[in-house]
Amino acid sequence: MRTAVFHETFRSEERLWDSTTQRRWMAAFIVALFTMPWWGGDYLLAMACIVGIHVVATLGLNLTTGNAGLISLAHGAFVGVGCYTVALLAKAGVPFWITLPAAGMLTAALGVVVGLPSLRVKGIYLAVATLAAHFVLTFVFREWEPVTGGVPGTSIPRANLLGFEFHGDRRNFYLIFGVALAAALAARNLGRSRFGRAFVAVRERDFSAEILGVNLLRTKLLAFAIGAFYAGVAGGLLGYFYGAITPEYFVLTLSVFYLAAVIVGGLGTVLGSILGALFMTFVPEVLRLVAHTSSQWFPGVAGLLLPMGQVVFGLLIIGFLVFEPHGLAAIWARIRRTFHLWPFKT
Repeated sequence: MRTAVFHETFRSEERLWDSTTQRRWMAAFIVALFTMPWWGGDYLLAMACIVGIHVVATLGLNLTTGNAGLISLAHGAFVGVGCYTVALLAKAGVPFWITLPAAGMLTAALGVVVGLPSLRVKGIYLAVATLAAHFVLTFVFREWEPVTGGVPGTSIPRANLLGFEFHGDRRNFYLIFGVALAAALAARNLGRSRFGRAFVAVRERDFSAEILGVNLLRTKLLAFAIGAFYAGVAGGLLGYFYGAITPEYFVLTLSVFYLAAVIVGGLGTVLGSILGALFMTFVPEVLRLVAHTSSQWFPGVAGLLLPMGQVVFGLLIIGFLVFEPHGLAAIWARIRRTFHLWPFKT
């Protein structure tokens, strides 16, 4: 336990932030975050919106893979299901406060179907089964033209709440991060519930968990359903943000992106999902910025550095796997522990 933190009741021990300092820092962070549209530039706001969408999707995959230990390579396709669901309902005139939960619920139902093989197989075999589901869904995105618009894609009307239209990065920022904050709080509380403890038991040893009374059928399907629900909501936000979408966005690379974000950020932690989404979104942008800046002094170097950026990006992910398998969340935990225990050694 940290110094100067003493729990006297069970209620105080169950708090999300168990010290006054934590609550103050969190309040300051929320104030800084939600005032960003006032002081942030257009590029920063656009990137922040993309990060917020990725955070929601990564939270879902972390619940499925990080907490429950069920590998899913269909997460990018789940995001597409949510996006196309919102597009179909929004064109029918359904308000966004109904379309967004509906996208999550439909994707959750699909997640249960995709998760059925987890009852018989696990590990690499489950990954291959979800990979097959990904290819089936992307085929539907391309070929079911009356619903998805086929290869050219489809447009999505802007979200509208009582006449207030969420157009532009600044208005979409509040919609996206309002949902992201609610999703993070829900994931944090879920991890402390009996369902979250059941997820961890299944991840560690499913046979032992079943002996202890954990219902494997319900727990595994629930993990897939909740993860898919998050992906569907993220897909709906993505559609509202871009206003138009094509099947080319939901390729296998997107699923790998979210899986890498979970690994780099830290398995089984909400903070890891947030840090992983930040890392996976901004590192390629930083590499592109370095290549563009270097080209001003060394013409032609951008053509060399831009392809190398993917190599550097891959090496960074490998570095995390080798030197810090617990991800960025573990690094941040060590930094916090150093300050909490100073001047004593950790």
